[in-house]
Amino acid sequence: MLAPISFDYAVIRVVPRVEREEFINAGVLVFCLQHRFLEARIHIDEQRLLALWPKLDLYLVRSHLEAFPRICAGDSASGPISQLSQRERFHWLVSPRSTIIQVSPVHTGLCGAPEDLMDNLAQRYLTL
Repeated sequence: MLAPISFDYAVIRVVPRVEREEFINAGVLVFCLQHRFLEARIHIDEQRLLALWPKLDLYLVRSHLEAFPRICAGDSASGPISQLSQRERFHWLVSPRSTIIQVSPVHTGLCGAPEDLMDNLAQRYLTL
């Protein structure tokens, strides 16, 4: 059995009305330096979002959320941020924001395989 490795993760949230501080989890972001693993998984529950703010521009929210996996993958079409190192991309993605797309505090732990961890976190935090 392999020794556990350290990882960092954060939950990506949509906060439709920032002044009300209500949010819906919309993604999970996992970084594991040892395995050179950086991935974001997105799931948008449109009905729940519209329940918080019926006039929300779902197309705009979706386009911003879909940038997370592209930046993680280093997709050059995602601009200069995607060309940074994995560590730099992770820290840029989890930096605090006051927009409707926000990221939880970063949590750290140990895991066996970051791919399995991503599956577990997605099941735990996203409405799948």
